[in-house]
Parts: sequence; structure tokens; C-alpha cells
Amino acid sequence: MIFNKIALKKGSKKLINAWAFYDWANSVYSLVISSAIFPIYYGLIFSEINFISFFGYQIKNTAVISFITAFAFVVVALMSPILSGIADYIGNKKRFMKIFVYIGSISCLGLYWFELQTIYLGLFFYFFALIGLWASLVFYNSYLPDIAYPDQQDIASARGFSYGYIGSVILLLINLMIIMNPNSFGIKGSSSEASMTAMKYSFVSVGIWWALFSQYSFYFLPKSNREVKVTKDIFWNGYKELKLVYKELKNQTKLKRFLPAFFLYSMALQTVMLVAAYFGE
Repeated sequence: MIFNKIALKKGSKKLINAWAFYDWANSVYSLVISSAIFPIYYGLIFSEINFISFFGYQIKNTAVISFITAFAFVVVALMSPILSGIADYIGNKKRFMKIFVYIGSISCLGLYWFELQTIYLGLFFYFFALIGLWASLVFYNSYLPDIAYPDQQDIASARGFSYGYIGSVILLLINLMIIMNPNSFGIKGSSSEASMTAMKYSFVSVGIWWALFSQYSFYFLPKSNREVKVTKDIFWNGYKELKLVYKELKNQTKLKRFLPAFFLYSMALQTVMLVAAYFGE
């Protein structure tokens, strides 16, 4: 017997929960990798080396990770408007969201090989993990008007934040328990070596957690509000969709003031969150 999935109506509690649950899935990256464990791991592998030979240049180790982070944000900022325009045009945000979720989660698995000897490979995975996270959030956030009515959106957003905090803390506590007692979990080696290995396992756990729990959101989130055949002109059509948004924006005085202010606020906040731990050492 084949069971067909029933499309959930906009505003339904189950649909809002499914949308908010993506925060449970992705927030582990922000806590485990961006804030708590990866910066410590990064500092440990460079504990005796202050500079990295990066494409022929000697660059301070904290500067390298900052440059990679900044470059990832520039790429996301440049491609997100076009990608969101394409998603609006073909009416399939879920496809793009899935692509970036899997890019990000697979890259987290790749961070297991983040070592001095494989620094280029490690930075490659770090870069694409960031791309996957922030690009997926573009499409995730754009779903909010599709799944909730205006009077429900504040509650839905708050629910997403709460799920994110709870899920990320749970995984962080599990990883810290393993890192502090690696031999008890079958990780061999000296105390420091075993703890370092446990840290690498924590990056793998983020990738698995992110991909696994995203499936609940993918299952219930609507595929599209319209279906347009993908052609070779898809990027041009995405650009035209973006132009329509820009024309509408010119008539919204308050929104024109809000967006630059929010951009500066958001960039400052994200900069502090992403690089403070490296300098805090």
C-alpha cells in the first residue's frame, strides 16, 4: 500500500513546527563549530605555529580563518539575490534549500580532515560549510510567509529560535562529554590526542545531525507554489525576478531605510560571533 503525503495548510501548527524544526537541525553548526569547539581545535593545531603559508604568503593563522569567513559571506551575498530570484521564478525553494543543506553537512563531515598537513583541504571544507549554512538560511527564511500568516510569524520565528537553542545545546553537551572523557568512549591515544580526535568527531556529528533532522522539515515544507520548467534562461529569469523586487522596493521608503541599517547591524553581529572566539584565546 502506498501512502501519499497530505499537504499541510498554511498556518497549521504541524507545518509551522516543521519549518521551525530546521533551526533544531542547523543551529548545531553555529554553536559547536562557529563558537564552542572548532575555534579551540583550530587554536590547538596552530599552538606552535603563528603563521600559515597560504598560496605563497605568510599569513597569521587567525587572519586566514577570518579571510575565509569573510570571503564566504561575500559569495553568499552576491549569489543569494540571484538564487532567491530563481527560486521565486520556478517556485521551488525546497530544491535550493536541500542543495545547500547537503553542501554544508557534507563539508562538516570533511572537517574531520582539518589538519596542518591538509590545511587547504580543511579550509575548503570550512568555506563550503559556511556557504551551505547561510545560503540554506536564505531559502529557509523566505518560507516564513508561505507557512504562516502575518499574525503567526513572530510566534513561528520564536519557536525556531527555541528549537535551535535546545537542539544545539543537547549536541554540544554530548560532544563535550566525549571530549572530556574520550577513553571512556573507545577513543584511543594519549589524553590530548584522544581529545583532539573527539573534537574531530564532533564536527562529523554536526554534519550528521544537520542532514538528518533537516529531513523532517523537507518532508512537510511545500515544494512550490507554482511549477515552471527549468530552461537555459533560468539565470536571466532569476535576474528579471530580482528587478521586479527592486522596482517594488523603490516605492517602499521605510524598507529602503531599514535594509541598509539591518545589513550593517547583521554584519557587525555576525563578525563578532564568528571571529571573537579566535581572538579570545
